[in-house]
Amino acid sequence: MFQDLTRAAAPGSSLAAMAPGLDWHLMLESGDDSFAVPIRDGAVITVTQGPFVMPSWQTRIVAEPVIWAEFLAPLPRPGRHDVMALLRHGVMRFDGDLHPLMANLLYVKRLFEALRGAE
Repeated sequence: MFQDLTRAAAPGSSLAAMAPGLDWHLMLESGDDSFAVPIRDGAVITVTQGPFVMPSWQTRIVAEPVIWAEFLAPLPRPGRHDVMALLRHGVMRFDGDLHPLMANLLYVKRLFEALRGAE
């Protein structure tokens, strides 16, 4: 589901250039599936699917698979179009250090938007 993040925010990409200096350990969870997403200088280095014995992350974004599917649809319906809308509706959760997420919110939104229609 999230494997295309390495293509969307590859080193040297315009998306990676939106977050220069961003070094972040992001964990994405979809139901029972976990994905470690290390980001260096704004570029997604790799996406590794768990399970993990002792995962290390700064920020974790959690939603059910159906919510991720609705959010990542090519044309999501209102209320499912944005991570902040999902948070507001109580169907997505942010855990851990929120500073990297909030300081780079436009980058995060564009990062996920790049996945729309990729599957």
